[in-house]
Amino acid sequence: MVRRFPSTIAAAVEHEIVITKSRFITTLAPVAGVDEADAVIADVRRRRWDARHNCTAMVTGVLGDQARSSDDGEPSGTAGVPMLEVLRRRDLTDLVAVVTRYFGGVKLGAGGLVRAYSTSVSEALDAARLVRREALTDVRFDVDHAEAGRIDNVLRDWVRNHHATLGPTTYGRVATFEVRVPRAALDVLTADLAAASAGALEPVIGEEHVVDVTAD
Repeated sequence: MVRRFPSTIAAAVEHEIVITKSRFITTLAPVAGVDEADAVIADVRRRRWDARHNCTAMVTGVLGDQARSSDDGEPSGTAGVPMLEVLRRRDLTDLVAVVTRYFGGVKLGAGGLVRAYSTSVSEALDAARLVRREALTDVRFDVDHAEAGRIDNVLRDWVRNHHATLGPTTYGRVATFEVRVPRAALDVLTADLAAASAGALEPVIGEEHVVDVTAD
C-alpha cells in the first residue's frame, strides 16, 4: 500500500478579497517548521501594523501533526480555526496562512466572519501551486563510461513511468547514477537494470526520504 503524505505549496501567495467594505488580504507561505512560520507572521504584522486583525493558521510536520491558529482579536472561533480547517481539508502541511483584515465599518457577525476567513484562505490556495510529496528510497549504482549514455536514456524513461526522480550523475573512475524510487518499485528497478545491462549493474539500496516530487 502506498503511503500518502500531505502536500505543501511551492511558493508564497498573496490574495485579497473585499466583503462588505472590509479588506481581507491572505498571505500564504511554505515553511520548514514553526520558527519559519512565526517569522512569516511577524513580518506580516510588521508590514500591516495598521490593520485591525492579522489572524493566523499553520500546519507543520511531514505528517501535518503540528497545528496552531489565532483569532487575533476576532470573536473566538471565527477566524483562526476556520482558516486551519481549510488547510486540513486540503490535506496540506508545512505552510502558514495569515489573513489581514482592514475593518470596513460593517460588522459581519460570527457566521459572516467564518465564511470570510475561510473563503480568503480557500481562494488564496486556489491560486497557489501545489507540491505533492512521496516517500522515495535512494538507489545508487556504478556504470562504465562506455555505457553511461545508454543507461542515462533508459533511466530517464524509467523514472517518468514509475513516479521516481533522477539525481545527479557523478563521473569519476566510473559513472555513478543516483535515483529515488518508491519502495514498491525497487524490485522492478533491479530487474529492469539487470535486463538493460545483462546483469552487470548492482544497485545499492539506501535510505528512504519524504521528498517533493511534482508540482500541479
